[in-house]
Amino acid sequence: MNSGVTLKVSAKSNPNAVAGALAAALRERNSVELQAVGAGAINQAIKAVAIARSYLKGAQFDAVCTPSFVVVAIGESERTAISLLVERRKVEEKVSKGED
Repeated sequence: MNSGVTLKVSAKSNPNAVAGALAAALRERNSVELQAVGAGAINQAIKAVAIARSYLKGAQFDAVCTPSFVVVAIGESERTAISLLVERRKVEEKVSKGED
């Protein structure tokens, strides 16, 4: 599941900074992958997706994510990580119907 851009998130990652990087990448391409190992890192990654959604509203985009398990190499060992494939969606403007 490679979207071209992979952002690795740790438990110490600042979710606002990750959200900024995610939003910037999604303005340029259709999808970005976030990888996180451990509960704390997954928490930060999910918060970053939620924050990035608000950053993308001005560009008329929304973000949706699909989680999956992946195996990543850390040093000389392998660990199971959560991969979030984050895809952008164009937000259609809602037309308000006035009563005539």
